[in-house]
Amino acid sequence: MNRNPLALVVVALVVTLGIYVGYHKARRTASLTPHLTQSTPAPDFSLQSLDGKTMRLSDFRGKAVLLNFWATWCGPCKIEMPWFVDLQKEYGSQGLQIVGVAMDDASKEDIAKFARDMGVNYPILIGKEAVGDEYGGVPALPESFLIARDGKIVDKIIGLRGKAEIEDAVKKALDTRPAPAASTAQNLGGTQPQK
Repeated sequence: MNRNPLALVVVALVVTLGIYVGYHKARRTASLTPHLTQSTPAPDFSLQSLDGKTMRLSDFRGKAVLLNFWATWCGPCKIEMPWFVDLQKEYGSQGLQIVGVAMDDASKEDIAKFARDMGVNYPILIGKEAVGDEYGGVPALPESFLIARDGKIVDKIIGLRGKAEIEDAVKKALDTRPAPAASTAQNLGGTQPQK
């Protein structure tokens, strides 16, 4: 078999370059994203809603939050969204707030139409890569974080799970107490009142 030495050198360089870039990108991503585990405070953010309002995660402090990263092109997202509509109806009066973060390149109008067609009854925010990075890069969609009333993560769901499993996680988030006011200010980077 006749092998071209120049072709082998080119292939070796391409493979080496790929490994180098992948390694450094992984190191950079790992160093920029916090390690989110249970009891970690959920990173606060500020994003625009479909109706043009600026919303922060901290606006929902005192509520249990299901923070769902999704996209219009995501098949599993389309399966779970009606479940979220049902969960918002059933548990909203108990303090649940579902918040959707659209992580795709569709226009705001297309995202709004998609949400209307799906009957979404909870806020949809226009996502930014920086917010995704704060939550570990959101490597797969859908990805949801269950956040307790005190702003700490109690569960994380990657990919499509059954409705019953999601509902159990919602109940776990609801079964928490809000943090005292002074602790809340401190967790959000605020200052405590001077005595």
